[in-house]
Amino acid sequence: MDGLQRRVGRSLQVRLSLWLALAILMAAIAAALFAFVSAYREAIDLQDDQLQQLAVMVSGYDLPSTGYTFAGNTRKIDPETQIVVEQLPAEGGYGLRQGPLAGLAPGLSDGLHTVRPGKLSWRIAVASTPSGAQIAVGQRTAVRGEVARHTARNALLPVLLLIPVLLLVCNLLVRAAFRPLKQLATELDQRAENDMYGIVDVDLPRELRPFVVALNRLLERVAQAVLLQRRFVADAAHELRSPLAALSLQAERLQAAEMSEQARERLATLKLGITRNQTLVTQLLALARAQDRPTVTMTAVSAQGLFRAVLEDLWPLADAKHIDIGVAGDQEVALLAAADDLTTLIRNLVENAIRYTPEHGRVDLAARADAGAVTLTVSDTGPGIAAPERARVFEPFYRTLGSGAVGSGLGLSIVKTIADRMQAQIHLGYTDEANQSGLTVQVVLPGAAGSRSMSEPCRGA
Repeated sequence: MDGLQRRVGRSLQVRLSLWLALAILMAAIAAALFAFVSAYREAIDLQDDQLQQLAVMVSGYDLPSTGYTFAGNTRKIDPETQIVVEQLPAEGGYGLRQGPLAGLAPGLSDGLHTVRPGKLSWRIAVASTPSGAQIAVGQRTAVRGEVARHTARNALLPVLLLIPVLLLVCNLLVRAAFRPLKQLATELDQRAENDMYGIVDVDLPRELRPFVVALNRLLERVAQAVLLQRRFVADAAHELRSPLAALSLQAERLQAAEMSEQARERLATLKLGITRNQTLVTQLLALARAQDRPTVTMTAVSAQGLFRAVLEDLWPLADAKHIDIGVAGDQEVALLAAADDLTTLIRNLVENAIRYTPEHGRVDLAARADAGAVTLTVSDTGPGIAAPERARVFEPFYRTLGSGAVGSGLGLSIVKTIADRMQAQIHLGYTDEANQSGLTVQVVLPGAAGSRSMSEPCRGA
C-alpha cells in the first residue's frame, strides 16, 4: 500500500490518470442516476398516457346501464400488459362488489387516480361516457413499476458500458500526452557523455518548452565548464612538455659523465620516470584533442596504409623488445573516415599492444571489409584483460593490476573517445581463448568499404 502511495505521489501520469478516472466515475454516476430517473419517469408518464387514451376510447361507447366489466385474463399471456376496464356505480351507490377493483368507492372525478380498493395498489384513469356513466381503466402499480424499472435499466446499460471505455480512452490519451516527455528522456538517455548540444524544441508541446529552454541553458553552462577543463588540461600538458624535454636532455648528458654504479641505477630510474611523464603528457594532449570534437573531414583512406604509417613510427619501440609486428592478410581495405582520428586510434591500440606484450612476442594488425562495415583488429600475445576488467579499462588512468608495463592508462580511453565519435563498436577478447592469454581488440566501423588484393602481406621485426 505504501509503495502504491509513493508511486501515485511521484508519478504525474498516474496522478493525472487517477484524477481523470475519478472525474469520469463521478460524472458517469451522476449521468447514470439522471438517465435512470428520467427513463423511469418517462415510462410512468407513457403508461399514464396509455391509460388515459384507452379510457377515452372506451368511454366513447354507450355502455349498457346494467354495468360493464372487462378483466381479461391477460396475466397468463403477458403479466405486464394486464389492463382492467370497470364501469363505476353511480354516485351515492355502493362500491364495486366484484372484479379486480372490488371495493372501489364511487364518485371519483375524471382523470388519473392511484387507489387501493383491496390489498393491491392500482393506477386508474376515470372517464365519463355519453350516457353519463363512468368507466375506470386500471393497471396494477407493481406491474407499472416493473415495466418502468426495466425501461430505466435498459437506458442505464449504455452509460454503464461506456464507463470502462471512457477510462481506457482516458488512459490512452494521458499516455499519448506524456509521450513527448518520454521521447525527450529517451533522446537524452541515448546521448553520448560528451554531447552537449541543445535540444531542438520544434515539435515539443508548449508546456515542455520552458523545461527544454532551461535544460539547454544548463547544457550550455556544462559544455562551457567542460571546455574550460579540457583547455586547462591541454594547456597544462603543453606547458609540461618543454620542462620534461629539458629534463630528458639533462639526463642524457648526465649519463655520459663518470659516476658510481649506484648513481647510474638511480639515473636509470630517473630516466624511466621522465619517459613515463612524457608519455603521460603526450596522451593527455591526445585525449584533449579527441574530446574537443573539432570539425573533421571525411576522406577515403586505406587501412593498410594507416597500418604502415603507424608501424613506421612505433618500429623502434617494438624492435627494442624484439616483438614480431606486422599486417596480416592480403586484402587492401578502404573506408570513409577522418584520417587523423583513425590514425590516433590505431596508434594507441598498437602502442598499447607493444607495451603489454613481453619480449619476443607478437603483434598482428588486420582489416576486414564486411557488408556495410570495416573491422580493424589488433592482436597481441600479452597477458590479456580479464572479462570483469574489460568495462573499466576504458576509464582514464585505469591500469590492470600486475601488468608491470610502463603506461599512463589513457590509451584505451582515447580509443574509446574516438570510437564513440565515429559511432564505432569496440570488442575485447582473448587472443588464445583456450589459455586465456593475449588481447584482441576489434573496432567495427560502420560505413561503405571496399577491398582488393595486395601483392604481399607486410611483416617485420
